Amino acid sequence: MTQTTPARPSGRAGAAVVPVLAFAGIVVAVMQTLLVPVIKDLPQLLDTAPADATWVLTSTLLSGAVATPIMGRLGDLFGKRRMLVVSLAVMVVGALVSAFTSDLLVMIAGRTLQGFAMGAIPLGIGLMRDMLPRERLGSAMALMSSSIGVGGGLALPAAALVAQHTDWHALYLGAAGLGVLAIALTLAVVPESPLRAKGSFDLPGALGLTAGLLLFLLPVSKGSAWGWTSGTTLGLFGAAAVVLLLWGLMELRVAAPLVDLRTTARREVLLTNLASIMVGVSFFVVSLVLPQLLQLPTASDGLGQSMVVAGLCVAPLGLTMMFTAPVYARLSARYGPKVTLIIGLLVIAAGYGGGLGLMSAAWQTVVTSVVLGAGIGLAYSSLPALIVGAVPASETGAANGLNTLMRSIGTSVSSAVIGMVLANTSDVAGGVAVPTLHGFRVSFGIATAAVAVGLVLALFLPGRRPSAHPQLRASSEEEANLERARETLRGFRGRVLDASGAPVARARVTLIDRHGRRAGATVTAADGTYALAVPAQGPYVLAARAPGHGPLASPATHTGTGDCVAVDLSLPPETVTA
Repeated sequence: MTQTTPARPSGRAGAAVVPVLAFAGIVVAVMQTLLVPVIKDLPQLLDTAPADATWVLTSTLLSGAVATPIMGRLGDLFGKRRMLVVSLAVMVVGALVSAFTSDLLVMIAGRTLQGFAMGAIPLGIGLMRDMLPRERLGSAMALMSSSIGVGGGLALPAAALVAQHTDWHALYLGAAGLGVLAIALTLAVVPESPLRAKGSFDLPGALGLTAGLLLFLLPVSKGSAWGWTSGTTLGLFGAAAVVLLLWGLMELRVAAPLVDLRTTARREVLLTNLASIMVGVSFFVVSLVLPQLLQLPTASDGLGQSMVVAGLCVAPLGLTMMFTAPVYARLSARYGPKVTLIIGLLVIAAGYGGGLGLMSAAWQTVVTSVVLGAGIGLAYSSLPALIVGAVPASETGAANGLNTLMRSIGTSVSSAVIGMVLANTSDVAGGVAVPTLHGFRVSFGIATAAVAVGLVLALFLPGRRPSAHPQLRASSEEEANLERARETLRGFRGRVLDASGAPVARARVTLIDRHGRRAGATVTAADGTYALAVPAQGPYVLAARAPGHGPLASPATHTGTGDCVAVDLSLPPETVTA
């Protein structure tokens, strides 16, 4: 197991930290949807076959899926801000490579580098957890989690406008500029988190996960072109199953694994990740269907809108997701993230259900976008809160990286399935396959079914008892220590009291081993409670200090068996020297 080393920061992060991190997430999302307006023109622009042109999109998807959990773990080990800057820097290099080439292979290399930026989302969430007080954490994580949808929605009209009036390479130059701005703002505003996980980077685990993901996502992305029953597709799926199984067995035997599968197997984490796949499926359906419906000629049951108008009609999807962050914070504080996730899924179901009959005018697609944006925003906002509430602070980056990966798998599956549906329900006009209204409605039905599955999964998530002081479970370092001590049943816990016996909140408690080295540290909760896990049995000293009180050092011994040893600490009054 990994442990954090320094204590949690004071929680007084600057007011600009949250918008800067959210901006970094939006920049990453812009990179993902940058080429949507020119997808159909890529074969001509790159002078290649349509099947080969799709690698420009597939390469970004694959690299992003691989990079997300790996960058999250590296952030836990070496600094989340540092890895965030590295992710953005690699993206900028990739954008510049793509901006100055029309060669297919070089373009694919640049797009592969751009995919590494996907790690910015879990890293930003991890930074927020490490720095922000719990009263700001809920809405901040909601905004960061939703940023991928916000950026995607806002990028569509902007990219369409650029692609329509300038050379399409300008899209990459604009993305590179946004990336440089995000790096500069991050370095200027966001402090590095002092929290670190102990241990080393699991290189064999990273290679195994990379191989397994590539073997799985490659046939998911290319199955329609290769044939779902072809030997190549089935062979890759079989190889993925074998590699991921062996990888899982290896990770269970590693002291500091890339992904803690025991933590991942907890009901709250497992069900949240499975629900994330369903939310990812539902999010990508609207992104695929509405732009095509809006741009399809009226003679083919489309709405006959220009590329820019289509982007503007879909933009409310991202804007609504952004504005749901404060709504989520209130709902989650009152009812918990589980209930908020359920509400979000119900709103998504209503959006797709109503959208089945709202396909005859442009304004109707705007209504659908707004409703779906509200539901997806609530659902996306709930996911990191559920993950953060179930894992120790030292695993925040890796755990949220895995959750972001689950969303990416959902969007990949959605892209493959909806692409197959639209292809099989299309009409041929002038030798060109044209999507039909029937195909769009079938796609909305598939999205509704995915939401129904996600809703069932969410209903089985552990609930939360309402309290007088609602807060995210384990949303701070002291609560994470409390959870870890309870789970391992090895450590010290108790209360810090003043001379009159009243609890002392925010008191600093440090664990010192027999060699005089710090073995752990925490801060007491509002009721004065604390908990510290011990690395090994033996004698320790518990040192406590709080403003207005004198320091206290109390010896304590842990035998390594039984429950946590209860040690209450009574602080003496502070002595004032005349």
